[in-house]
Amino acid sequence: MENNSSTLLQLQARFGEDAFTQQATKDEMLTLWTPMDKIVDVLTFLKKEVAEPFKLLFDLTAIDERTKNRGANHVPKSSFTLVYHLFSFPRNEFIRLKVALIGDFPTAPSISSLWANANWYEREVYDMFGIRFSGHPHLSRILMPRTWVGHPLRKEHPARATEMGPFQLYDDKVDLEQAALKFNPEEWGLQRQSDDSDFMFLNIGPQHPGTHGVLRIILQLDGEDIVDAIPDIGFHHRGAEKMGERQSWHTYIPYTDRVDYLGGVMNNLAYLQGVEKLAGIEVPERVKYIRVMLCELFRIASHLVWYGTFAQDVGQLSPVFYMFSDREKIFDIIEGICGGRMHPNWFRIGGVAQDLPKGWEALVQSFIDYFPKRLKEYDAMVMKNSIFKARTVGIGIFTAEEAIEWGVTGPNLRACGMDWDFRKKRPYSGYEMFDFDIPTASNGDCYDRAVVRVAEMRQSLRIVEQCLKNMPDGPFKSDHPLTTPPVKKNTMHDIETLITHFLGVTWGPVIPAGEAMSCIEATKGANGYYLTSDGNTSPYRVRIRTPSFPHMQMLPYISKGYTVADLLSILGAMDYVLADIDR
Repeated sequence: MENNSSTLLQLQARFGEDAFTQQATKDEMLTLWTPMDKIVDVLTFLKKEVAEPFKLLFDLTAIDERTKNRGANHVPKSSFTLVYHLFSFPRNEFIRLKVALIGDFPTAPSISSLWANANWYEREVYDMFGIRFSGHPHLSRILMPRTWVGHPLRKEHPARATEMGPFQLYDDKVDLEQAALKFNPEEWGLQRQSDDSDFMFLNIGPQHPGTHGVLRIILQLDGEDIVDAIPDIGFHHRGAEKMGERQSWHTYIPYTDRVDYLGGVMNNLAYLQGVEKLAGIEVPERVKYIRVMLCELFRIASHLVWYGTFAQDVGQLSPVFYMFSDREKIFDIIEGICGGRMHPNWFRIGGVAQDLPKGWEALVQSFIDYFPKRLKEYDAMVMKNSIFKARTVGIGIFTAEEAIEWGVTGPNLRACGMDWDFRKKRPYSGYEMFDFDIPTASNGDCYDRAVVRVAEMRQSLRIVEQCLKNMPDGPFKSDHPLTTPPVKKNTMHDIETLITHFLGVTWGPVIPAGEAMSCIEATKGANGYYLTSDGNTSPYRVRIRTPSFPHMQMLPYISKGYTVADLLSILGAMDYVLADIDR
């Protein structure tokens, strides 16, 4: 539960008791409706003036309210709602601010001059909802092609291909699309020349071995030096949030696997924590341990992909083969437990799909015995390698203050010396029961980001070992009636139970109306799901806050003044996944 009263009293003292309408939510986060003409002042006060300020703009999104079944929820009437999530590190507290917008294509004031990372979030809201932000420096589409017609997260926009006509690619459309891909420097406020030289504009992508996915970066170069960079994202955008509105609560689970596709079941956990808050479901202790064990195994697997490809990006070829082989050993454990490997889709509302199989202990123990000596080999092979150090030490430096300003979380923040980890500071899924450390570094460069992730693998191994030694007995699923699917043996008891089982599997549970946000420490940083229910078998709104989105937004800021070769080090040390950016 948030320490809400102090923050609310400070806001009311500054802006008046009648300035806000408080809303009760299932996650018990302080949620305040704020008049549009006061939102910038309120946000400025929370960031700069209040004691123990809310310096992190965690997320900024919107909800199309026009078709919502509001029931008896007494909140301001709105066509669209802007939602701001802020976080205060000294308070260890979130706050949610809402602004009601009226009309089909409303306008709101931009806060891109207040928070650097608000730039992309506002562009995304414009792209997805058609809401304009006055004062934004470059309000343009960001995830959809520039030629796209409509705004996909509006309720009138179709959610299925079958709701659209057949796609046809005419010659004039080809010409239109090709013209839209042409980069115009003046459009982005970039100069073609300086007083003493002409700048060169270089396309990296939209397909390139050093970008870990389909990404386009346009570099403004003075010789080999980077003057500016414009990331062009959206090539992996598949409408993951839109899919959430058409799927039932439980059939959406496998879609989450594909967001950070290296994080596996960790994506399931971030989503399910929000669903379980909405439904009031408490999971058994055994479920918590199972989930933590699999999440930490996937953290190691994800870090191994980063480790090998990062070394490859800066010139080492051998490590990626060794590390992918070790990742396969983790997948052997995942397959033995879940049946799947990279996308096991194994967590369920209120529990997991089935209990741990016989022999799981031997699989896990074998990896615990094997992996530490491999990490030592990799220390000598990569971390102590003089070329690796030359390519990473002192490159891509940023401070903790800059990281927070841009919305950076996870290992990239901890490499700046800030020991913030949601597993420790705001424990979930039973992490408070485990003994582990939070690795940090001090320089905030590419090398330190590597130091932190390597140390994290060792800590994850400690957690997995504790799961092995302390795994409690008990059920693998909550007995709450909204867990899906119910335990199969109970379905043959009577016809009512069989019907309940059938409806639970086909339609899925009816989740009570309300809203809740979950936040976990994913492999790349803070991953949050903000879920809204209007009391139906499908979510009304699914918002996915991924760590990679703000990280990539920071790329131009941390790459200016470095060379093209350094850019590959900066990208590799960032550890992003394009699907995690684009959703």
